[in-house]
Amino acid sequence: MNKISQLWLNINLKTRLMSVTTLSVSLLMSSLTFWALTTIQKDSISTDTRFCRDLSMLFTYSIVDLVDRNNYKELISFIENIYLSTSSIRYIQVFTSNGDLSVSLPFYDNSFHDLLRLYKNILQLKSQDYLFNIPIINYSIILHDSIINLTIPLIKNGRNLGVLNLGINSNPSILSASQLIQDVSVAIFVSIWLMVIISAAFNALIITEPIKELLLGLRNIASGNFSQKITSSFDGELGDLIISFNEMAERLESYEDKNVEQLSSEKAKLETLVATIADGAILLDTELRLLFVNQIAIKVFHWSNKDLIGTMIFQHLPLHVNEALLPILNGMIKSNCLDNNIPQAQEICVDLNYESLKTFRFLLAMVLDQNNELPRGLVITIQDITREAQLNEAKNQFVSNVSHELRTPLCNISSFLETLIDYDHKLSLKQKMQFLSIAHAETQRLNRLVNDVLDLSRLESEYNYILEPIQLIDTISPIIRASQIIACNKKIKIIFEISNCIKLILAHESSLCQVLSNLISNSLKFTHIGGRIVIRAYPLFFPNSYNLNQRIRFSIVRLEIIDEGIGIDKNFQHQIFDRFMRIENHIHTLEGTGLGLSIVKNIIEKHNSSISLYSEVGIGTSFWFDLFIVN
Repeated sequence: MNKISQLWLNINLKTRLMSVTTLSVSLLMSSLTFWALTTIQKDSISTDTRFCRDLSMLFTYSIVDLVDRNNYKELISFIENIYLSTSSIRYIQVFTSNGDLSVSLPFYDNSFHDLLRLYKNILQLKSQDYLFNIPIINYSIILHDSIINLTIPLIKNGRNLGVLNLGINSNPSILSASQLIQDVSVAIFVSIWLMVIISAAFNALIITEPIKELLLGLRNIASGNFSQKITSSFDGELGDLIISFNEMAERLESYEDKNVEQLSSEKAKLETLVATIADGAILLDTELRLLFVNQIAIKVFHWSNKDLIGTMIFQHLPLHVNEALLPILNGMIKSNCLDNNIPQAQEICVDLNYESLKTFRFLLAMVLDQNNELPRGLVITIQDITREAQLNEAKNQFVSNVSHELRTPLCNISSFLETLIDYDHKLSLKQKMQFLSIAHAETQRLNRLVNDVLDLSRLESEYNYILEPIQLIDTISPIIRASQIIACNKKIKIIFEISNCIKLILAHESSLCQVLSNLISNSLKFTHIGGRIVIRAYPLFFPNSYNLNQRIRFSIVRLEIIDEGIGIDKNFQHQIFDRFMRIENHIHTLEGTGLGLSIVKNIIEKHNSSISLYSEVGIGTSFWFDLFIVN
């Protein structure tokens, strides 16, 4: 019972109401049909009974006189004629007043006679109708046939002459009417249910199913799937509704395609713009998941061949970057969510050491909604400030070096001049000349420092040299002779090699002298005692593009200065031509301003050439550059 109740409760209200209504209608119609057919059956039985009663009374009036006269021969003849001529009469029996069977058609044996006699005796005792001279009618089954049994008393002048027992075949349609009534009632009950079920199925297949399909289409459109179409075809208002729905879906899909195309175009433009900027760009959501990363940022963090979008940013950053970056990002999000304040853009600098040590500036800013109220994410801009940091460091080093270079000669000049003033009468002429020589040397040192700064400023300006043909051998020889003095003191051997075919070159003589002096001076400074310095000048030859077997002279001469010095580490080779850079400070404490190689680079560039180097630590360094030969 509980299962039935639970099942009933699980059915929706619409189905329950339909079931109750169908049950009520089916019971009502079945009951009305049963009552109507039963009433008709009763009327038919009543009519049949009256007919049988009338027939039996007529028959009784016809034989009562014969029984009273005991004229059994004529009685038997009359009964036989009636029995044979009337097919509906099943049997005729006449009993005496004592209950003995007098006449019987058809004839029955004694056992049946005894049963009839016993039956009649019981009937006479119990039937009230018999006492009032009223026929007794009942239905019985004899030999599988339904028979109306009529028992009529034979009474004349108040005397009981006996009993007439008449068996008449009952109307078979009346007898089968009861079963028919039941069958018809059940059939009506079942038919109503079948009609309801068929109607429900028709409704589900023809009406409900399209409506469900329409609802599914509406849900898909509400979720953004505008490609949903209803293929079912109907006439009438439902068909018009489906056609209107499909037209609406097509228009929405067209609008969506246009909007998607426009958004895709704008997105492509934005991505192209972001991809072309020199800075790295990373877009995060409020949970620090990666939404967009441009190629510059991918190169900075070596994120190639990684599936980044949708992952957490801290999964891909080095530990020291996470330690510096995550507290700031979380603080910006919390500040906006809790205090409703728009956090200011923040900036941090982080060193990254993948292939080489580089310094990057991270600019962090919030991305807000259209109303500038709710956070939608964060944007990180990554700027490579390695060169800026190096220049700042070099500038600081230069300021420190220049300060030292200025302070030292000024202090020396001041000291010697004060000594001359205070002890002029006590110093000999030789001592005075020595002090003045030192002061003069320090003055020259200051002059060289100022000249270096002025030269660099002039070289970095738009000033261009006027290149003229000069004798290379005449330009190099004085510089080598001047360098031999220092080389001899350090026991360094200078080797000069120049091709005989080189006569005139195109250059600015004083500037070229400055380049060669600077490079040779650096080689002398960094070459150990007993080392060698090689200065070479030779023309360059290239294979002819038309005939590889023929070599032609190209109008270029290469100048090369090679030393056996301490060498330059590969990590610093790309920095040595920067302003104020003194790589030697990482190795030893030789004096210098850090401007020499920067001046050399600028001078060579003014000659429409470039300077290159090759160096290995502990082996030596080679600088070379090319100039044009005057044919």
